Amino acid sequence: MNQTRRSLAIASAALLLSPTLARSVFANPAPRAVLEASGQARLLGQGVLRFFGLRVYEARLWALAGSASELFDRELFLELRYALSLNGVRIADRSVDEMKRIGRGSDAQHARWGERMRSLFPDVVAGDRLLGHYVPRGPSRFFFNDRPVGLIDDPEFGPAFFGIWLDPRTSEPAMRAELLKGLGQ
Repeated sequence: MNQTRRSLAIASAALLLSPTLARSVFANPAPRAVLEASGQARLLGQGVLRFFGLRVYEARLWALAGSASELFDRELFLELRYALSLNGVRIADRSVDEMKRIGRGSDAQHARWGERMRSLFPDVVAGDRLLGHYVPRGPSRFFFNDRPVGLIDDPEFGPAFFGIWLDPRTSEPAMRAELLKGLGQ
């Protein structure tokens, strides 16, 4: 009987950490902003970010159809569906840390971007969704549970912010691979 319980516990843990499960986490339709992109956006990939086994958020990446040779030459949508509560200021500060880590932006830009993100990003609870919309050489727009919350109108911000997940120097290369799976990366 003890052996059976132990086997079930091991099997359950394996399922929780399974990449296959991570790819099938979203049963919900695309966010409104993605659907309103003339129906041309296609899902490139999705994955789950875990910290010491704890699910932090699920991510999905869409791109507008096209034959752009570079990822940042096309419009992108990145949705994060949170699995736990996080403070918006901490989300913004962590974003700045990650942009610094991948080598995007100057100290002055980091200060401006951090201030703006702290004013835009709300506190989140499990089930909340933040969506970023990247436009090449244009503003990056943000949505909270399908409602617009604002934008950052610096063309260098978008590649820095979205680079947190998509730059080859990301701190989460497995997540990057999952998000870019539809590009054959």
